[in-house]
Amino acid sequence: MSNEPAEHSLRSLCLLVVDCPHATPKWTDSGVVVLRNQNIKGGRLDLSSPSFTDEEHYQGRVRRAVPQGGDIVMTREAPMGDVCQIPQGLRCCVGQRQVLLRPDPKKVDGRFLLFALQSPYLQRQIGWNEGTGSTVSNLRIPVLEALRVPTPSLPDQIEIAATLGALDDRIALLRETNTTLEAIAQALFKSWFVDFDPVRAKQQGLAPAGMDEATAALFPDSFEESTLGLVPKGWRMVALAEAFEINPSRPFLKKGATGAYLDMASLATSGHCVEPPVQREFGSGTKFRNGDTLLARITPCLENGKSAFVDFLAEDQVGWGSTEFIVLRPRAPLPVYLGYLLCRHPPFREHAIHSMSGTSGRQRVQNDVLGRYSLAQPGEAIVLAFADIVAPIQAAIARNHATSATLATLRDTLLPRLISGQLRLPLAQEAIAEATHAD
Repeated sequence: MSNEPAEHSLRSLCLLVVDCPHATPKWTDSGVVVLRNQNIKGGRLDLSSPSFTDEEHYQGRVRRAVPQGGDIVMTREAPMGDVCQIPQGLRCCVGQRQVLLRPDPKKVDGRFLLFALQSPYLQRQIGWNEGTGSTVSNLRIPVLEALRVPTPSLPDQIEIAATLGALDDRIALLRETNTTLEAIAQALFKSWFVDFDPVRAKQQGLAPAGMDEATAALFPDSFEESTLGLVPKGWRMVALAEAFEINPSRPFLKKGATGAYLDMASLATSGHCVEPPVQREFGSGTKFRNGDTLLARITPCLENGKSAFVDFLAEDQVGWGSTEFIVLRPRAPLPVYLGYLLCRHPPFREHAIHSMSGTSGRQRVQNDVLGRYSLAQPGEAIVLAFADIVAPIQAAIARNHATSATLATLRDTLLPRLISGQLRLPLAQEAIAEATHAD
């Protein structure tokens, strides 16, 4: 591989460069998938929260080109320059503020081009050509077509893409594993504390499913009336403000001190932060520490599911972020991870959404209203039994997230050097082998 690969314009490497229809799709509850900018992040397409249109509007949106597997979609604004590759077999159309690229397989490997477009070299070219509008930056089609892409030989492109792709696939697998682990914890939370499955089973003379005798013995076998309906005998209904600290106070921080900072863009719609926190001088934002759960209080972030469990800080470190976070921390003996599971529980989120107040464009959840949410709280023995089960799950999620972050850093370090020819593949493959072996 040459140390300085030749460069070609993006247009010359593509069979098609097709702008999106400049009209809002008709949204439906089901139908054909419409790709939205929020689905494109980190070089991948995330359809965990898909959007749809009907067949008639789909046909109107694909008049210029029908997206197919291997095509690349790039966002033109809000944000600008994010990319993903359409998987094989997905029937979809592009939304607004996007452009469809179809790589020419005789000139460029599609996955190599996907990585190249994420490289600092291409992202700088995109950034230099930001629009000058007062509200958004817009990547114009002529500018996009003129982007200069380093293009080594096709066999080298394929090998570079495979090398970086192996890291990407490992990261994706870790994230999928975390999604499964979280679903297990969520299911247990709902079974024990919402549906009361162990109590209902014992009431019917059955052994609670998936539970040893010692744990099953902790649950009552009947219900009793409460102010909010039936609850397991001996349990009590409590307000959230009684069971949780809401925006708890944090230690005073000296002027000029720095800490891990998160803004709303850093938060994923599940699990952990999308982006690693940056170090910034403390300001007037919300303060948090390990064991806290961050919940977005504003629209549309709350509706989109933005929340995070904080477990990435050093011991005794305090982080800080947007005032649009609500910080929740269960009071002992409730396990800290219960706060995150509650925030991911749909009825709780619906309560938070319905309790919003303010102008239609910027509604917020108020702490006192959220604090009136009611919970069924069991005795300490059941709480500790639950903690014994979910603590290892949460720890595994944290380990996977840390490994994913390490691999992402390695990928992002190798990517520009491989694309530019500054690093030869054998050295990159050695670095990856060492990192994955340590994992």
